[in-house]
Amino acid sequence: MTTPPGPHPSIGRPGDVEVPAYYREYVRDADGGDLVRALHKASDDVWSTVYHIAPGAADMRYAPDKWSIKEIFQHLIDAERIFCYRALRFSRNDDTALEGFDENTYVPEAKVERRGLHQLLREHDAVRASTIELFRSFDDDMLRRMGTANGERISVRALGWVIAGHAMHHMRVVRERYLHR
Repeated sequence: MTTPPGPHPSIGRPGDVEVPAYYREYVRDADGGDLVRALHKASDDVWSTVYHIAPGAADMRYAPDKWSIKEIFQHLIDAERIFCYRALRFSRNDDTALEGFDENTYVPEAKVERRGLHQLLREHDAVRASTIELFRSFDDDMLRRMGTANGERISVRALGWVIAGHAMHHMRVVRERYLHR
């Protein structure tokens, strides 16, 4: 009987060469020096932000052309799934260039008005738990692998950091523009 591998060593921050310029802000927004901890911290940030959303305010928009709070949460879920798909493909040495996605077309198609905020949060937590296990499953070689998505090269490791920072970025937007905190 084989002994299962121990916990994954720390998944440190990627270098700039691993991250397209557009995503570097998200990597900077992620907290700490270990990816798994940064993902947990981002989830904590989501929940601490949610506690300040007044009942019924999740459908609010701070301007007519902006997403509602629920749409922001759906966007986080959709983007995380797409980033994980990219990470999985690249980790398996699949060098097929992957197309980008237009979040502005995804959001209305999700029809979040029919869902409650807590349903979205449960889905977010399930996706996040899956993300953490996915990144824990990668070895160092897999984490360093690069692929092309939306015409840009990015590493598997960087995709994880983008996920964490992307959530932190959007929670800051919710706090500042929707909750005025």
